[in-house]
Amino acid sequence: MNAAVDHYLAVHKESVLPGKGLPWLDALRDEGIHRFKDVGFPTLKDEDWRHTNVRPIQKQQFKPAVSAIELDEETLSQSELAGLDAYRFVFINGRYSETLSGLKGLPAGVTADSLATTAAAGAIEVRKFLGSVAPQHGSGFVALNTAFVEDGLYLKVDEDCVVDKPIELVFVNNESAGQLIQPRNLFILDRCSKVEIIEHYVSLGTNSYFTNAVTELIAQDSAVVEHTKIQDEGSKSFHVGGVFMQLQSDAQIVSNNIALGSLIGRTDLLVNLAAAGGQCDLNGVYLANGRQHIDNFTQVDHQQPDCRSDEYYKGVLDERARAVFRGRVIVHQDAQHTDAQQQNRNLLLSQDAEIDTKPQLEIYADDVKCSHGATVGQLDDAAMFYLRTRAIDKITARSLLTYAFAADIISRFSLKPIRDHVENVLSRKLFGGNRLEELV
Repeated sequence: MNAAVDHYLAVHKESVLPGKGLPWLDALRDEGIHRFKDVGFPTLKDEDWRHTNVRPIQKQQFKPAVSAIELDEETLSQSELAGLDAYRFVFINGRYSETLSGLKGLPAGVTADSLATTAAAGAIEVRKFLGSVAPQHGSGFVALNTAFVEDGLYLKVDEDCVVDKPIELVFVNNESAGQLIQPRNLFILDRCSKVEIIEHYVSLGTNSYFTNAVTELIAQDSAVVEHTKIQDEGSKSFHVGGVFMQLQSDAQIVSNNIALGSLIGRTDLLVNLAAAGGQCDLNGVYLANGRQHIDNFTQVDHQQPDCRSDEYYKGVLDERARAVFRGRVIVHQDAQHTDAQQQNRNLLLSQDAEIDTKPQLEIYADDVKCSHGATVGQLDDAAMFYLRTRAIDKITARSLLTYAFAADIISRFSLKPIRDHVENVLSRKLFGGNRLEELV
């Protein structure tokens, strides 16, 4: 056991968490801390973490936020997705802020509240599903989050309910340094329901802190959901996130995973196609420069027949940035008539940028249609030459070709405010803050 593990064990022992004293919740947290004690933090010897060194996270020994400090609307507006009309839930330093949230008009078929409040009240659905989708033998980060289960969003969409606007979760760090922020979200979608969910992680300053987030999503028969995670935190922050989804018969999900910020950022995305007819589309984009390190680990489990998955991730890396992509598709023996496609494409804009990519297929069924592939390259010299002969300077030509590379994955995001936000970050990092139309 190392000093970092001892630190969090001591912090857990001293913590007074919401709902403490409820047997089922105490048991869940005890299971998490015992699991964390056994496995600790992943190391480079762990196959799924062999390209991501988390020692910088261990060294700082972060502490849970003591309180949620309220922000004013003007300060909070810095984190907004411009033009987005949504039901908004705001969390400051991991704690729900009712005063900053906008829930007016939320449909009658939707139950949404702070997880801390709902869990402490012993809600039956929370007791049944919390911890049921996140892997019991996952990394130490999942165990650490479970040990400190505190706040996040509990969302339940009733049968046949179609939510008319997206539901947005905004997790804001308010510039406090040295904090451990551990959101825990639970989304339950009853049969034939439909909803769009956005998780947006942002920081208002440049201090070092650590977000360790876990989201569990259960989509019942024929439910339809689009889930978008935007990780847009500060340049000195650390972010480890897990999004764990379970789909029942004929359920459909679109997952958009957008990694833009943090010094070290890692997202584990696991989709369990647990019944026949399930469908998932996984779209991902990561943009990194400086010394950023962005890691995406995905796994799609085809457990039953007649399911479809389509995964498409793209990365753009500049300067000394490094990215990791490990995508695993498992087709189990009973999963006949599976259709599984997987692609990862990367553009390196400097000699020092680096990508480690490993798409994987594990197929144990006979009647399937599966493919996977990965590409790593630099800007095309012929295309650069063509643009230069049209009196376009080198920097602008480079930016235009980079934008063209990323445009097709950005176009997959259904909401225009999300597309605009990613394009703004891309323009800021690559075009010196100028919009594309200003360059031509």
